[in-house]
Amino acid sequence: MTEVRLPADVLVGVTADVFTQPFWDAAAEHRLVVPRCTACGAFRLPPSPFCWQCQSQAVDWVEHPGRGTVYSFTVVHHPLLPSLSDTVPYVPAVVELPDTGGCRLVGAMTDVAVEDVHIGMAVELVWRDVREGTTVPTWRPAA
Repeated sequence: MTEVRLPADVLVGVTADVFTQPFWDAAAEHRLVVPRCTACGAFRLPPSPFCWQCQSQAVDWVEHPGRGTVYSFTVVHHPLLPSLSDTVPYVPAVVELPDTGGCRLVGAMTDVAVEDVHIGMAVELVWRDVREGTTVPTWRPAA
């Protein structure tokens, strides 16, 4: 049984802009918010300047409980640099969020064996405080 690891902190970076800042502000508070168009009700994640459905820029940030299912994943066995060899294997996963019209969020898996990760797996959000000012989503098997 191989326990997954998290990607090295040095590999994790966030560059927010006016369209994503509310997401990262909520993340810093360990809250998941998903943008929803106030004109037509379509969710849009990742956040974008225009609604993919009606092209409106009006948006409301809806809190989400942070549960979902693994839509896709990969297992990273080879470190980007030799000095990062103790950070593999890690498993980035694409998680589909229920009640959002198919929105998906990427984050590393944690608290699970590599061989136990599978498509359709129920997961819950765990916030990872990488460094001051940088908090990112990770996923673990749902309790």
